[in-house]
Amino acid sequence: MSRRDVLKGLTGLALTGCRRRGASSLEGRRPIEGAIVGGSHGRGHRLREGFRPRPESAEEIGVAILGAGVAGLSAAWAFERAGFRDYRVLELEDVPGGTARSGANAVTPYPWGAHYVPVPSPSNRPLVALLEEVGAVAGRDPKGRPVYAENVLCREPEERVYFRGHWYEGLFPRAGTSASDLAQFHAFEDDMKRWSRWRDARGRRGFAIPRATGSDAGEIRALDRISMAEYLAQHGWDSPRLRWFVEYGCRDDFGTSLAGTSAWAGIHYYAARLEDGAEVPAEFLTWPEGNGRLVAHLAGLVGKRLRTGVLVTDVAPDRDRVVVTSYDEAPGRAAALRARHVVFALPRFLAGILIAPWRVDRPAFLAEAVYGSWMVANLTLRDRPRSPGFPLAWDNVIYDSPSLGYVVATHQSGRDHGPTVFTYYLPILDADPRKGRERLLATTWEQWVDTILADLGPAHPGLLDLIERIDVYLWGHAMVQPRPGFLWGDALAASSRPLGRIHFAHTDLSGMALFEEAQHWGIRAAEAILCERGVAFRSWLGA
Repeated sequence: MSRRDVLKGLTGLALTGCRRRGASSLEGRRPIEGAIVGGSHGRGHRLREGFRPRPESAEEIGVAILGAGVAGLSAAWAFERAGFRDYRVLELEDVPGGTARSGANAVTPYPWGAHYVPVPSPSNRPLVALLEEVGAVAGRDPKGRPVYAENVLCREPEERVYFRGHWYEGLFPRAGTSASDLAQFHAFEDDMKRWSRWRDARGRRGFAIPRATGSDAGEIRALDRISMAEYLAQHGWDSPRLRWFVEYGCRDDFGTSLAGTSAWAGIHYYAARLEDGAEVPAEFLTWPEGNGRLVAHLAGLVGKRLRTGVLVTDVAPDRDRVVVTSYDEAPGRAAALRARHVVFALPRFLAGILIAPWRVDRPAFLAEAVYGSWMVANLTLRDRPRSPGFPLAWDNVIYDSPSLGYVVATHQSGRDHGPTVFTYYLPILDADPRKGRERLLATTWEQWVDTILADLGPAHPGLLDLIERIDVYLWGHAMVQPRPGFLWGDALAASSRPLGRIHFAHTDLSGMALFEEAQHWGIRAAEAILCERGVAFRSWLGA
């Protein structure tokens, strides 16, 4: 079976135009250890079957935070900063973090999902404060702006692309470019800089992080009604290289194609990362374990108030309380928390399953969100593979591949020789996300290994002989997708409104799965609850 057949069969993506052929057979290779190591799909899928055990005990609590992803942990962080500790965090998985979780082996820590945050604007006070807590801020410049530590700023070389048998620096493949390719690329860059400078009548940016701080002007909202593919076509930008480059950005942040991405979201990927007058985007902050470093810090603050391996089965408003029933996998017992307030920091599709009144009368807006699936694999290598052309970088991308390539977990530690771990990302871009999700979960570990080797093998002669282990993580509902019409639609606006004492916090509420969005919604939910409880605090989100 050829490389092309393996990738097409397992990813569901047409590879028309792919020029890399002649991959050797995958049969007869040396044994590779590994497994599919997560997530807990079996536990979660029981909810669809009506699994709601009767609680054997009940406990009073001030706030129940459901979900220990970045949003839930950020709500807890806001409570801690306000000196409020009457809360409990419940998490289905055995490890907190959601799509920002991480792992480790004898070689290095490594990410299982999100692996960087762009250097934030100084106006993003809560993120700057969190980065100070983890030691990422080395000091302040004469204007009082944060100066970030060298060890967390992504070190060079930052990125490269494999194109027609050779690795090149950067992500835009410049080898053999035509005058039209370059002209369109520069025109696109200028257009993104124009959008980065755009301000509305109130002085708000058109594209900001978090997005709640940006403009809602009609000119900006109109971009959500077309796809990024249509936006490029309107400008006459038909260069295959430019279209691939822009689609890579869409797949990287959103797991979507050009046609499946709102033009607003596609522009946001570029324009929101450019400060006024900047010629290059904000630098990346990263760690060997990616955003797992931030998760570990947040979870450490929560301490024993975090309960993992716990499946929430019911969320029932009851007079002046919300009764949260959960099932602890270890003892096999259900218990109830009678909470004064709830932070629902879970994906919104679960709200229609867990929240009792919504099981009876499901709000229409819950059906609007579409979720993409991802496969992430960590490859443990006993040495670095050969690379024809530009040397190994932090981010390594293969042109015209359905994957996003891989990041090198040891890159930030400064170790450029010897054992390493490659973290490989593959978004599933099926036209029907549900079918893609079904295929994701039905694919065996052996088939995923075939997919990875077929993709990376041609770019790294002798790679197979260096691989010690390949572990695979399947994200069935990895992230909400910013499809055309969703980001500024009525459904998304409705989804953020509290339901009595239940406050919502998740990247789903922004329509984009970014760390900054999760933190924003977690803090917003926590501050709303603190206000309702009459707790004095200094707001992170106010003026």
